[in-house]
Amino acid sequence: MSEHFAYPVGLRLSGRRVVVLGAGQVAQRRLPALIAAGADILLISPSATASLEAMAEAGEVRWERRRYRDGDFEGAWYVLITTDDPEANAAASAEAEARRIWCVRSDDAQAASAWTPATGRSEGVTVAVLTGEDPRRSAAVRDAVVEGLRDGTLAAPRHRARGPHVALVGGGPGDPDLITVRGRRLLAEADVVVADRLGPRDLLDELPPHVEVIDAAKIPYGRFMAQEAINNALIEHAKAGKSVVRLKGGDPFVFGRGMEEAEALAAAGIPCTVVPGISSSISVPGAAGIPVTHRGVAHEFTVVSGHVAPDDPSSLVDWAALARLRGTLVLLMAVEKIGAIAATLVAHGRAADTPVAVVQEGTTPGQRRVDATLATVGERAAAEGIRPPAVVVIGDVVALSSRDHG
Repeated sequence: MSEHFAYPVGLRLSGRRVVVLGAGQVAQRRLPALIAAGADILLISPSATASLEAMAEAGEVRWERRRYRDGDFEGAWYVLITTDDPEANAAASAEAEARRIWCVRSDDAQAASAWTPATGRSEGVTVAVLTGEDPRRSAAVRDAVVEGLRDGTLAAPRHRARGPHVALVGGGPGDPDLITVRGRRLLAEADVVVADRLGPRDLLDELPPHVEVIDAAKIPYGRFMAQEAINNALIEHAKAGKSVVRLKGGDPFVFGRGMEEAEALAAAGIPCTVVPGISSSISVPGAAGIPVTHRGVAHEFTVVSGHVAPDDPSSLVDWAALARLRGTLVLLMAVEKIGAIAATLVAHGRAADTPVAVVQEGTTPGQRRVDATLATVGERAAAEGIRPPAVVVIGDVVALSSRDHG
């Protein structure tokens, strides 16, 4: 058998009898895939690992607490032999051969009639790798292929036509490595990408030349509002049969107006996939060494938009209530109004010496941090030339790491 290549095939085991001999670590690794395939599984073994016992108790497999007996493979389509009894394994393998049942043996691959490949899945694609008797190499090749499919570095475009569709993808705080695996894969499959200024720009440079990249800030909107023009652009490209990605910074639903776009797409009858992103409200403080919560210091954190001044009648923020909170305040889009916001918090009772950190361009090579207090942050931010995008963190958690950034 070793002189020839193994012939790969995909077994459709749903509802079909599969017998597994032995209930140790090998069976524990193999059974989840058989369960996922919908196989009718009979497990034969005097004892089993705790995980396999749980599968039996949950009704995912039938477990007969005994040793192998001749005739156990009656009606089976596939057999997996994993016991540590060589005589039982040889007898079971002989029965499988006589009944012409594909049989995998964990103890002797050359005596088996089938081998188990290293397998992985990514968005409906099953990857199976066989490298003879080198399972570690099989696993390494599988991992490389699956990872490439997931992050889009291995191009595998869909060639079957599908209806209009838009993906709202959260790009994370700026570092291109912090986009989700799904988000990166959808970008690699896109025909059109409508991107925000705060999206991870480095990812756009990786896109193939045929991908149309549209700067959302430069969409002409004439009689439409800017957001309405963006909605219309998404709808127009999707209806043209393009695979469309709306790439946003952070998370689409955290001050990203993602729900407005999702509603517009739904009204136009266009399916929409929302891919959450890592919000800058927690990732940027973390990248700067600031935990938004810490045992004994802060058991809560509140994320607030600071793009509207506290004294503006259109503001929906209750700054007086926020001033009374003891936890951490995280402000987004607050650079221009930080002086007024700090003064308002102090006026409503927050201590003037409360530590504040302003982190500009967090998670990117241009990241920098300025430390201050509520009393001084307005002047400090102006003096240091802080500009958007920046995240402001207010609270005692700032002091936990301020000694390293003084």
